[in-house]
Amino acid sequence: IAMPQRIHVVPYDPDWERLFKEESALIGQILGPNLDCIHHIGSTAVFGLCAKPIIDILPVVFDLSAVDGQTGAFLAVGYEAMGEFGIPGRRYFRKGGDRRTHQLHIFEKTNVQEIERHLAFCDYLRAHPEKADEYGALKRRLAAQYPDSIDRYCDGKDQFVRQTEQAALLWRRGQTGAAFLNK
Repeated sequence: IAMPQRIHVVPYDPDWERLFKEESALIGQILGPNLDCIHHIGSTAVFGLCAKPIIDILPVVFDLSAVDGQTGAFLAVGYEAMGEFGIPGRRYFRKGGDRRTHQLHIFEKTNVQEIERHLAFCDYLRAHPEKADEYGALKRRLAAQYPDSIDRYCDGKDQFVRQTEQAALLWRRGQTGAAFLNK
């Protein structure tokens, strides 16, 4: 029987950027010329924001179907392949089992909407520290309330994430001067 994943929200750790860079190099070796670019996303990518100490990485590839042929290479370095895992057009991999360390959210370059949604959220929190502080307080509260239920923890964040994501997309459009989702 697998142990339930414990929810630990910890203070920001500047080491997360190094861990992202190290793992990105490994991912780059596996994906090779199929890799267009790679982004550090999620709370560990926002300076000063408390987070579960799991590095979220968004590799953008030219051909998503080619990633399926590289699953064995990801398994060989400790990842578990989860398929789309609730988001069509994504390949999700996680590493570390119950003590998860990394999560990969791989999207094809043509999936602009999903890529921009993830990037806009992080950029918005970086640019609006008061929103990041509010998010951090919510996460700490939920982790204390539901230390053994990742589902309840995520459900508790859902409304904040959706509202902030919408604000982030509007803000990003204002920053770029155009509706970037229609590129």
